[in-house]
Amino acid sequence: MKLSTAVHYSQGYLGREQEVAELEKAGIDLFWFAESYGFDSVSAMGYYAGKLQNAGIASGILNIYSRTASALAQTAAGLDALTQGRFMLGLGASGPVVVEGFHGVSYDKPVTHLRETVEVCRRVWAREDKLQYDGETIHLPLPESEGKPLKLINRPYRDRIPVALATLGERSVEMTAEIAEAWLPAFFMVEGAEAVWGPALKRGAAKRDPALAPLAIHAGASVAIGEGLEAQRGLARPRTALYVGGMGSKEKNFYNRIFRQYGYAEEAERIQELYLSGRKSEAEAAVPQSFLDATSLIGSEAFVRDRLLAYRDFGVTHLQVSLLGESTAERVQQCDRLRNLLEKL
Repeated sequence: MKLSTAVHYSQGYLGREQEVAELEKAGIDLFWFAESYGFDSVSAMGYYAGKLQNAGIASGILNIYSRTASALAQTAAGLDALTQGRFMLGLGASGPVVVEGFHGVSYDKPVTHLRETVEVCRRVWAREDKLQYDGETIHLPLPESEGKPLKLINRPYRDRIPVALATLGERSVEMTAEIAEAWLPAFFMVEGAEAVWGPALKRGAAKRDPALAPLAIHAGASVAIGEGLEAQRGLARPRTALYVGGMGSKEKNFYNRIFRQYGYAEEAERIQELYLSGRKSEAEAAVPQSFLDATSLIGSEAFVRDRLLAYRDFGVTHLQVSLLGESTAERVQQCDRLRNLLEKL
């Protein structure tokens, strides 16, 4: 398994160059750059493209509504050229709260729009002809307009840039297994993953182009390897409560639905009720310890090794990790420990 980690907008981008460089040396293969409704990630990826030597860069994620499909294709082609073929385009539909609330765009047919966005991107990169596309959600050129078919001016560094899709629903995961190079599942719990996503992954794989490599799966957890660190698993409570209880609306919360499918239906209802009523600390306390244990790489070497084997056996190809520590040195040390364990599997 390869290693990836996030360079997050919440922590700022300037001043982290040295840590990113040290993590690259310690074995991080890929750096994800998130966006949400914070700083745009494209600026940061362009900046770090000139800082990294060998590690890849990926958008984690760009939503498909705030930029046109052609603009996403241009962005990916530019970043792939800057990194000389080390970029991966991470895409997702996000949700109506961000798309309609922050961007003012209708959250319409997300699965169809995601598929059509990928298809348009690949046509742009291939440059086989001037761009024309007539789908359900994307029409190029715009009908009854003065627009004309055009071809990307620059020749891309690669005519097939890897695409990772962040999907959770049954239809979207099936589509991911059919068309994408990589899958980026949020809220991944190995013990429940087969029941929640197994059938969709199998249906998608059955329709997959044989020319495509097997689907890469990027999933993971927070990492702190050592004795007596189990209490740090509780650091995931605020984020879990936010996603299960407060992400999206009460009627449309994708993470809450996944939590229920993992077997935590009563807990999901309780967490959401508490969070939406403003009782966030109680919502955090209601997160089951068993979920925290199962979604953590925090503990003794033996514990972490067992978890790594579970990830590997499911088919995870890239561990997406959050390295715990109060300093760069401590986080790099955790990366070293994790890499050593992986090499012994």
